[in-house]
Amino acid sequence: MAENNADKGARTTNLQLSELESDTGPSSAASGTGQSAPPDFGGDITPQNLEAIYDIPVQVSAVLGKSSMQVSQLLKLGRGAVVELDRKVGEAIDIYVNNRLVARGEVVVVDDRLGVTMTEIIKTDR
Repeated sequence: MAENNADKGARTTNLQLSELESDTGPSSAASGTGQSAPPDFGGDITPQNLEAIYDIPVQVSAVLGKSSMQVSQLLKLGRGAVVELDRKVGEAIDIYVNNRLVARGEVVVVDDRLGVTMTEIIKTDR
């Protein structure tokens, strides 16, 4: 479903790439964590040299909640079955880009379709 929406140019909130990137600071190798620093491709990140990546497709998923069950319970599910999730009504949902948590948001209705309003951008250390 997400792939179809992306192909159709569905109405979505555009995340700015700068909101998804972590702040660049001293490399983790220099800070003694033992991890190597990201490669330096020379030069600063500017809108002009980011232009090349704007058309790269990404998978965006909005997760309402999660549930776990035994295979025997899964096989008993049928039309009309209700699966209880680990979230409450009105609680923020998780938004993933390429299986990486990047934001939280709220479910909204846009015309006759579901959408997501971004309420919090998650910044992670790399």
